[in-house]
Amino acid sequence: MKVLVCGKGGCGKSTIVVLLSKEMAERKNKVLVIDSDESNTGLHLRLGMTKPEDFMNYFGGKKILFERTKEITGKWKLDDLPKEYLSEKGNIQLLSMGKIYEFGEGCACPINVLSSRMLEILDVGEKEFLIVDTDAGIEHFGRGVEKGVDLLVVIIDPSRDSILLAQKISDLGKQVNKPTYYVLNRVNRETEKLLLDSVDKEKVIAIIYENKDVFMSCLSGNELTISLEGIKEIADRIESEKRKLVVKSI
Repeated sequence: MKVLVCGKGGCGKSTIVVLLSKEMAERKNKVLVIDSDESNTGLHLRLGMTKPEDFMNYFGGKKILFERTKEITGKWKLDDLPKEYLSEKGNIQLLSMGKIYEFGEGCACPINVLSSRMLEILDVGEKEFLIVDTDAGIEHFGRGVEKGVDLLVVIIDPSRDSILLAQKISDLGKQVNKPTYYVLNRVNRETEKLLLDSVDKEKVIAIIYENKDVFMSCLSGNELTISLEGIKEIADRIESEKRKLVVKSI
């Protein structure tokens, strides 16, 4: 199953991606984390890995990426990905699509195009999961990144902007026929009630409360090794959705 994690900037997407990936790996699954956020520089640290080389360099770099992505054909298995562009720890692999490094080098559009194409052609096996950490907002919808995934998970923090964006993402998810679920993140008892009153409760699959240990780990840049009940609930729903897909394909 291919899961895309999205939401507004600062809502906790990367933290959820890391903790969810570790939970899925502990369940004896092989997990590929795709970093498609051109501005995120620390995802590998939170996974306890070395920084992988940008996958866009496999195709010759950003300047010629538009043309080279047209040459990508057929289906790829996770084992087909070039090992020199992967970081690995246990059952988790990390693939970084590309980053912005220099002033004036241009937009991230080629990186999004590469993400979109790879998500379409990557096949995942029975005990394999692909989890995508996206850039903030909804530009990736404009680039068609969601076309190749099975499920959308929207992270909502206690802010009106986050609520409104989640509603917009849900609408966009309907346009591409992708199930969309919400995770309420960094809430307390007061903000939990306010958020639940402001969103479609049927879409909420987990609530993650403010956690000082998570905050300090992210601030220090150390590997995230914390287990949260809300993360287990997300993993349970993803496995349930995968079983539904298997039944449909029979």
